[in-house]
Amino acid sequence: MFVNQADWLTLAWRLGLAMLVGGAIGWNRQRAGKPAGLRTHVLVAMGSCVLVLVPLSGEPASVEALSRVIQGAIVGIGFLGGGEIRHSGEVVGRNRIKGLTSAAAIWVSSALGIAAACGLWRMITLAAVAAIVVLAVAKKAEHRLFAPAEEQEEVP
Repeated sequence: MFVNQADWLTLAWRLGLAMLVGGAIGWNRQRAGKPAGLRTHVLVAMGSCVLVLVPLSGEPASVEALSRVIQGAIVGIGFLGGGEIRHSGEVVGRNRIKGLTSAAAIWVSSALGIAAACGLWRMITLAAVAAIVVLAVAKKAEHRLFAPAEEQEEVP
């Protein structure tokens, strides 16, 4: 997991992988017309990766330092995600909140960047595929399963 800062190939691989998976999620959000799209997710994944690579390449590398950096990155991304969430008034007697999925996608992009920095490419592959499937399929399933009765009759 720890990396030699002189090992350019490993650093480039981990950073490139973070950017790739962040880009895949960002591409999905961009295609859906969301404000946090391709560039945002690539930068979040890349930034999280760089933050974690710093203690991983330190001399001597410390698990405690790594833990503190990961905790700080997750808290910071929480604030970024919070900025993505907005209240859009009431619809049919209930509050309407928008941006929760985009905030969660930003959080996942950060987690994938952290995992990339740690060299956990198998985990990244599985999690990125799962995230993209959720983003691509879950909205359609939600509409079919949880739409009000009058809307379900109109769905072909």
